[in-house]
Amino acid sequence: MLQAVRYFFLCFAVLAGSALAQQPSAPGQLATPYVVLVSLNGFRSDYAKKYGATHLLAIAAHGVSAPDGMIPAYPSETFPNLYTIVTGLYPEHHGIVADAFYDPARKEMYRGSDPNTSADGSWYGGVPLWSLAEQQGLRTACPAWPGCEAEIAGERPTYSPRASLSDTRRIQQLLAWLRLPDVRRPHLIAISFFEVENAARGSGPDSPQTAAVVRHVDALIGTLERGLAALHLPIDLIIVSDYGMAQVEGSWINLAAYAPLAGLNPVGSLLYAPTEAAANSTYQKLKAADARFMVYRRDKLPAELHARGNPRIGDPVIVARGPYAVHALTVDAKPSPGIDGLDPFLVPQMRGIFYAQGPNIRPGVTLQPFENVNIYPLIAEILGLKAPPSDANANILSGILISVPPPHLSR
Repeated sequence: MLQAVRYFFLCFAVLAGSALAQQPSAPGQLATPYVVLVSLNGFRSDYAKKYGATHLLAIAAHGVSAPDGMIPAYPSETFPNLYTIVTGLYPEHHGIVADAFYDPARKEMYRGSDPNTSADGSWYGGVPLWSLAEQQGLRTACPAWPGCEAEIAGERPTYSPRASLSDTRRIQQLLAWLRLPDVRRPHLIAISFFEVENAARGSGPDSPQTAAVVRHVDALIGTLERGLAALHLPIDLIIVSDYGMAQVEGSWINLAAYAPLAGLNPVGSLLYAPTEAAANSTYQKLKAADARFMVYRRDKLPAELHARGNPRIGDPVIVARGPYAVHALTVDAKPSPGIDGLDPFLVPQMRGIFYAQGPNIRPGVTLQPFENVNIYPLIAEILGLKAPPSDANANILSGILISVPPPHLSR
């Protein structure tokens, strides 16, 4: 992911003094539990044990965890996956199919690093959890999460991004929101931290730098846990990551070395052919060009990738067979040591994390790997929200809940 995209996650603060921030939670919602959703971006499923993340391991021991990881949506990139988590939709349905992509219908580029597109709600499909909660009378806070700075489904979070704060100040701000009077207190807070991703990408997932940063963010989780416990509120803490990270193998694979790409509109490894004939010609030239990647016409992509239905993913589509860095054009610099964006069913290092604890969470539960799309109905159920249809299976995670007041009792 581009440095500018990573910078996006530095930017947030409370939206103080606005008319929206002054709106209280609906009176019938004040007994609703609270959910703090934390993403440790780029935190691979084995990092906690590998690097001694004691606070996360303790949560696993007395709460819920997925020891073999949580499966991200394809592609394993930040914006598609964090938005999948909060909408219960695969990228082909919510529309954010990569950190940067081209929309053939709009004839425009989306870049998560560009506020002109990232803050434009017309790019986003689905109803993210904060919009769902706001629609149903709950206040929310969303520091640094894709889509939270845009108006989506007619809503914005009550407390939204604005300025940069350090890690410690971010935790302090989160706790300050939860100390607000109950009518102004957000019942859902979604926050992400990007340090692990940056370290693993820049130095590799097996590096001492990554190990140190894993322990740093684990200490942040410990600080957060202590702060939440001191509030004496019914708070469920859910910790995830957007994806893991793999050690890149070899140099760039430049698609232009195998097929003429003049006239196509490439974005990274995504290809946007202007005509059906151009798409088929490019496919024919690339389909047996290199054993390190596969090429598909979009409507023939493997069903488990859930990527056939949106032209924003391009056509033809390149899928690396392993931790290989693929680019449409010639790139002189070496690829970063850490790589993401890969097929999580081919490259298990793409699996992220899932930990949960709180008054509504069963203790001592271990889960088999599951797709992150299924988190949406879990959080909606905890908050007593009526959720729209989605790609999620509510049964996947419903068993980790002890009991949550039915919606008609919490309103």
